[in-house]
Formats: sequence, C-alpha cells, structure tokens
Amino acid sequence: MKTIGPLVKVTSVKALRPFNVLIGFRDGIFKEIDLEPFLQGPVFEPIRRDPAIFRSVRVMGSTIGWYGDVDIDPDVLYYGLTPASVGEADLTH
Repeated sequence: MKTIGPLVKVTSVKALRPFNVLIGFRDGIFKEIDLEPFLQGPVFEPIRRDPAIFRSVRVMGSTIGWYGDVDIDPDVLYYGLTPASVGEADLTH
C-alpha cells in the first residue's frame, strides 16, 4: 500500500487541452495532470465525449469536478493514486 501524506485541497483548476488540466493545491504545488485515465465509467462518459463539458471543470469543495456532482478524489490527483474505478491500471507514467 502506498503511503500518503496529509490530506490535500485543490485551490484552482484550468483545462489546458483535451483531458489535461493544471491544478493548484493548498500547499502551493501546481501539477499538470492527464485526466483521461481517471475518466472511466458511465458517469464520466459525457465529460469524455464533449470537450465543452470537460472544459467546464471547476473547484468543488476540496477537489475538482463537473456539474452533476461528478468529481475526482483530490488525494488521488495529488499523490498519483489509482482511483477505484480504474482498478489496477498504472497511472504513474
């Protein structure tokens, strides 16, 4: 099991290009992240199919998300963890 540090909070997000975002975290770190591997399952289908919906990403509470309460765990984004919906896929490339 991968050890993680303190819980993180997203402070900003900007869509850069298809499936890529720049995320700012409370500790001052910015990360460019390819979200394509995270956008799996029926709830993410509209986001994957429609670039305008993808670009509507925003800060929701302590993470990023889209209308309809679709979000991604901030610890998964910050620490490069594998979300449950992806299973055993390697997201550390």
